[in-house]
Amino acid sequence: MQTFDVIIVGGGPCGLAAGIEATKAGLSHLILEMGSLTESIRQYPRRMRFFSTAENIEIGGLPFSISSVKAGRDEALQYYRKAAAYYKLNFKLFQEVWAVHKEGDLFTVTTKTGDRYQARKVIMATGYFTRPRWLGVPGENLPHVSHYYDEPFKYSFTNVVIVGASNSAVEAALELYRHDVNITIVHRGEDFRSTVKYWLVPDVKNRVKEGRIKTVFDSCVTQIDEKTVTVNNLKTGEETQLPADFVFILTGYIPDADLLRRCGIALDPTTNVPVYNKETFETNVPGLYVCGTVLAGIYTEKVFIENGREHAQAIIDHIVGREVHKVAELIDRI
Repeated sequence: MQTFDVIIVGGGPCGLAAGIEATKAGLSHLILEMGSLTESIRQYPRRMRFFSTAENIEIGGLPFSISSVKAGRDEALQYYRKAAAYYKLNFKLFQEVWAVHKEGDLFTVTTKTGDRYQARKVIMATGYFTRPRWLGVPGENLPHVSHYYDEPFKYSFTNVVIVGASNSAVEAALELYRHDVNITIVHRGEDFRSTVKYWLVPDVKNRVKEGRIKTVFDSCVTQIDEKTVTVNNLKTGEETQLPADFVFILTGYIPDADLLRRCGIALDPTTNVPVYNKETFETNVPGLYVCGTVLAGIYTEKVFIENGREHAQAIIDHIVGREVHKVAELIDRI
């Protein structure tokens, strides 16, 4: 079995950044990705544009040149693919890692299919987009229910219920409304989340005022059926059934805590934030690092490509024994 200097688990932007830094440092590496390259971005809504400007999601010093300020999904997919090719990164795709085990000075990384790879160091860069927050209600696994929004055209002239009131929910609602979809937003809070992008707030609130987007606030979903969604008002206890040909549960995503535990990483029991060094990103397991959004626990709004990509240089600095690059924005708030 070949022993790599570094195995990187996760082929998203932060995992690719780690592979690039390993390559620059002369380290042999292998990137293991459970899906396609940058699988999480591939699953983004097809017409989505990034919140960060293009220059702030660059990796490897490669310019991200586009005609507008902010990149769309397809532009990002092309950019990261070309970055991986430029640096000749070594990866195996559609290899879902099951566990990481350390014995002596070496790590063994085992996939769900039983393949085994060996390395001196391991970097966990698995993100969080593959693990949606489930409501845990009957009917959530029905075929017309999804935790991922794709594009609007399929849903024109149908009834769609969106659960959630953050950026993803608001953006989906606005796009669907503009494609003749009858939209109802259900949310436990009394209003849209305060973290919604400021330019979206007047747009969605004006559509609500016009009656073009319906809202059911202070309510939670209790059951999903083939044509209806049952909601319960948290203040009055009143139960209501909403028509629903399709349901999008856009309540966010969380890192795979079970995988991290199988790797021996200790997690905060309340927040699922892993135990790691704030400067080197090394976990409680010596030689095992966390990189990018995987280290955010439940606070996924705190870490994104813009600051997560910087973790890679600090990690590789620590691995090769040079002065550690200081990450501009550590998430001390969590």
